[in-house]
This record gives sequence, structure tokens and C-alpha cells, in this order.
Amino acid sequence: MKKNLITAFLMTIATTILLGIIYPLVVTGISQLLFKDKANGQIITRNGEAIGSRMIAQPFTGAGYFHPRPSAAGNGYDAANSGGTNYAATNQKLIDRVRSDAATLHQENPNQPIPVDLLTTSASGLDPEISPAAAEFQIPRVARERGLSEADVRTLVQRHTQQRDLGLLGEPRVNVLELNLALDEMAVKR
Repeated sequence: MKKNLITAFLMTIATTILLGIIYPLVVTGISQLLFKDKANGQIITRNGEAIGSRMIAQPFTGAGYFHPRPSAAGNGYDAANSGGTNYAATNQKLIDRVRSDAATLHQENPNQPIPVDLLTTSASGLDPEISPAAAEFQIPRVARERGLSEADVRTLVQRHTQQRDLGLLGEPRVNVLELNLALDEMAVKR
């Protein structure tokens, strides 16, 4: 019995050191060497100041900006509350929120169908990208608020639309932060 306890204790110590210290340090080191930008959150900086991450949505509420998907991650796309609501399609809270969002979006663009990703949250609630259809839906508002032509804003959206990875994985998408930063740069150049 004593021999078994000593063996169990030593195995616990050995696996704790191996899997709790050595393995995480090796994986962190490899990710820093091979994927430094992604491992550090793909932070976008301007003039040495961090503006945001390409990988986590953030709220844009101004009418002159493209808006991301609604977030189920608390107020302000709180990463500490990441996760979907898991409401069933028949849940009254979900139905009321979608109806309210749809009414607001119909005021913005009355005769256009609303892309589903402007009404639904992603699984994490922090999706930084919208579909090209969701960006297209918002072009009239953004162009009007910024005093730009819809054609100029549409060209900017097309320039920031990422196609499927390797031509077949995922869906075409537009990173909202990058698009809004490009809009701000366009305004500075005018």
C-alpha cells in the first residue's frame, strides 16, 4: 500500500510538471514563433495605440459606422460573458429582441430584406465579421451619414470582403473593425 501511494504521488507530481508547466510553455513558445500575431490577439494599432482586435467584435453605434452582429455576450461585447443565449426559437425574449431589431433596421432601410446575421447573435457573441449582405444592407446609412456616394462605400466594402479560405472553407465575410477604420482613413484623406 505504501509503495502504491508513493508511486501515485510521484506520478501526480510528474504529470503536473509535464502537463501543467512544460507542455503549456512549449505550446506558447511555438505559437509565439510561428503565429505571433494570432497568438497575441491580432491587435490593430495606430500611432502606437491599440485600437482593437481583428478577432473580437466591438460595438460601433454611430450611424456613420458599420455595425457588427448583435452580441449575446453582455453589454458592449463583453468577452468575459462570451457565449450564446441558447434561447429556443420559441423563446419570447428572443422573439421580442429580433422583432425590435427588425423594426429598427426596417426604419433604416425600409424596403430591403434584412440579412439574418444582423438579427441573430453568433455562438460566442463576439463575432468580428458580418456577411457581405449585412454590409450591403448598411451602405445607404453609412454613405448618407458620411456624405459619401454609395458607390464609394460599396467599393470599400468589396475591397474588405474576404473570400472563403482556400476557396471552399467558411463563407465570404467582412471584418467590421477593419472596414470602419478604412472609412475613417477615407474621411481623413478627403
